[in-house]
Amino acid sequence: MYKDYIVILTAAVLTAADCSPSQGFPIQGGGAVRSTASSRPAAVEFPEYAGWLNTDRPYRLSDFRGKLVLLDFWTYCCINCMHVLPDLKKLERKYPELVVIGVHSAKFTGEQDLENIREAVVRYDIEHPVINDYRFELWRSYGIRAWPSFVLIDPAGRVAGSANGEGLYSLFDQYIAGLIDEFEPQGLLKRERFEFNLAKFGESRSLLSYPGKLEADEEGGRLFISDSNNDRILVVDTEGRILEVIGSGIEGNEDGSFEEAKFFRPQGMAYDPAAGVLYIADTENHTVRKADLASRTVTTILGTGVQGRGILQAGTGTEVALNSPWDLLLEAGELRIAMAGPHQLWTMNTATYRPEVFAGTGREDLLDGPALQAQLAQPSGLASGGRAVYFADSETSSVRKVEDGRVKTLVGSGIFDFGDVDGDFRQARLQHPLGVFWHGGLLYVADTYNNKVKVLDPAGRKVATLIGTGESGRRDGPAGEATLNEPNGLVFLRGKLYIADTNNSLVRVYDPGRDSVGTLGLSGLEKLSRGEFPNARKVMLPGKRVSPEVRELEVSVEPGRGLEINREAPNRLEVSSSDLAVARILPFTDPSGDFKVKVPLDLSEGETTLKVELEVYYCETDWKSLCFVEQVVFELPLVVTGSGDRSLQILHRLKM
Repeated sequence: MYKDYIVILTAAVLTAADCSPSQGFPIQGGGAVRSTASSRPAAVEFPEYAGWLNTDRPYRLSDFRGKLVLLDFWTYCCINCMHVLPDLKKLERKYPELVVIGVHSAKFTGEQDLENIREAVVRYDIEHPVINDYRFELWRSYGIRAWPSFVLIDPAGRVAGSANGEGLYSLFDQYIAGLIDEFEPQGLLKRERFEFNLAKFGESRSLLSYPGKLEADEEGGRLFISDSNNDRILVVDTEGRILEVIGSGIEGNEDGSFEEAKFFRPQGMAYDPAAGVLYIADTENHTVRKADLASRTVTTILGTGVQGRGILQAGTGTEVALNSPWDLLLEAGELRIAMAGPHQLWTMNTATYRPEVFAGTGREDLLDGPALQAQLAQPSGLASGGRAVYFADSETSSVRKVEDGRVKTLVGSGIFDFGDVDGDFRQARLQHPLGVFWHGGLLYVADTYNNKVKVLDPAGRKVATLIGTGESGRRDGPAGEATLNEPNGLVFLRGKLYIADTNNSLVRVYDPGRDSVGTLGLSGLEKLSRGEFPNARKVMLPGKRVSPEVRELEVSVEPGRGLEINREAPNRLEVSSSDLAVARILPFTDPSGDFKVKVPLDLSEGETTLKVELEVYYCETDWKSLCFVEQVVFELPLVVTGSGDRSLQILHRLKM
């Protein structure tokens, strides 16, 4: 069914694939004149076939009558779609009268799967409902031509206008404010904020959270993992023992010590063994950072911290605005940067911090030729082999190289051509590859949306699948039977291939001698302790009446079948009271291995709310390399009275 629609859409989308400035508001009429209610067409009902995410039920348009509704047409491979998310979140927080609905209209077949979209919703911290419009019904009904595009619906259920591209905040801020002024006097506006059941609180998280890229220190036997959604870099040995944590694990943009520094979804890295320095693409901060492993400090060396738009401006270091740097490669004092946002490769001199364009005009497409005249499409992975710089050009589902000042495509044929085909370079097809690594005269490719690792032989001009069946999963075993879930970065270290298995939140290990895949288990978890509960699930417990004679709160955590609490991890429990005159929390011992804690209390008659913050690490009993972390905050309203119960407990059961 998807193929039927993509044939219809291709010609239109090709003319608007690069969506940067907003345009096209309103739907009817020209200029920036707001349409009147009588001239607005009725909005189109949500299709019944479309699955919903970030909600506990499907909705109809009538459910949002009295609210402004902003439809965001997106696909999760699209870097421009990611760039508009901060603006959408800003609008959602400013206007309780507004409901944003993401309409996911997939470019790639791998993006049609509801579970894959759910992973993207969690990965990008999307906090509004998303529907899976895989048949493109809404897309066609509203005449959408590019990702991202937007349709604004007024409180009466009529279409007020549309726009597409990035930089939309001020545009929609203006029109939303105008619609509020229009409908509020009529008494047709509902101001209370809609609350939804977010996907990110639905499951426990792995110790890693959507790891993106990997880098290796061959001499030191160290592996660097960009633990992207935990906003940190882990340094581990080949057995998975955590040696160092770079970053506080709290989202932000701050330099300082390893414990103080803050990142925002970092991706690619490049290690300089001579200097003992790790360069880090801090992707969503739009910067390049430098971690000095000896002094244990992080410094921003490139980027203003604000997304750049348009062409590269002259300057050095933190004077220059970047646009989603995704991967890094160090070559003879030059740091190559896969700049996904402007569809270019940049290079920066590590002595002067002066960047230049290395390849790409900034127009999104597949066009070979002289490097500065070539057209790229969201380059996302870099590797060095001989005189060539190889790169994964994700939106064209291609692998390309820059050699002797020219760009040449090895595999791939166009911005809407993709598949899962091995064989000769001319016939081979990939699907949104994100990572490449050169080793032993071969190029290893993370064929991301095909859930495979493939090998390109430049000499023989052949492509072959090395790992994966094509199904998403996390099965270990013989390489041809093992399963991955949207792999990204990959690197060889001491004879083994390490793979960032992003949607599984794992690092997988391929042993060429055995032709088998395993999973890297992490140990030394005491280094992961954090001072906050940034991703905690909130749970409001039923109120309870207790006697002032109660002297303790018993907090117990029970692992489910096949699970066990990790005793070496930094399990934590914090308890506080909203009214210390009613309930005072006395000192208590940190959680033990079995996590049964008795928290001493001093109670007096009155009302208060106990806040119980819990962080517990646990693993599968039979597969100890697969571990999870549960962060949950319980709120327990208490009435302390002489007629109340004489015991107080909270029992939390862990599950997969």
